[in-house]
Amino acid sequence: MQQMSPSELRDYLTQAATAPTLLDVREPWEYQHCHIDGSQLLPMGQIPTAYQDLNPEDEIVVICHHGVRSQQVCGFLARVGFKNVINLSGGIDAWAREVDPHMPTY
Repeated sequence: MQQMSPSELRDYLTQAATAPTLLDVREPWEYQHCHIDGSQLLPMGQIPTAYQDLNPEDEIVVICHHGVRSQQVCGFLARVGFKNVINLSGGIDAWAREVDPHMPTY
């Protein structure tokens, strides 16, 4: 499974010709508290039925609070045929510490 640090993702987002899908798998209250601009919310509990709405050929960076739930979702997506899933290591908490210090944390 691929991993990407917050600073690697920041740099990648500024250089990529086509931006990856930023899939936030936290709960709605967490997403409302803070999220990366351009990310889409799909809570982890909905993944088993809603993953079919995603394109298995797209590059998808999966985001959660600390990187645990997103790692599980990456594993699931890979098992059902997704080709390019990447876990944001450290999650949104690490993003706030390394990339966006003004982002609220919890």
